Amino acid sequence: MTKLTFIAHDGTRFDVEAENGATVMESAIRNSIPGIEAECGGACACATCHVYVDEAWTDVVGEPGAMEEDMLDFAYDVRPSSRLSCQIRIREELDGLIVSIPERQG
Repeated sequence: MTKLTFIAHDGTRFDVEAENGATVMESAIRNSIPGIEAECGGACACATCHVYVDEAWTDVVGEPGAMEEDMLDFAYDVRPSSRLSCQIRIREELDGLIVSIPERQG
């Protein structure tokens, strides 16, 4: 299991254990993390699972693909660290990953 930390807009931290191979979005939904709506169910067809990847993790997580970049155009308050959590697959290298949730989704 890989440890993830979600930080809500109000600063509340949610530490969860995630299965390798799942996505950050799936882990948020399984753990009832507030602010991750995931309306499309992880199909990269909306922007309601938008997160900000902590600066220390951006290189490890990697860059968004073209389809994800297109969907991020619909997200609220996009930043250089913005990613769709449905597109971040959990793997051992991400143990300790920290993501923040925007004030609102789209």
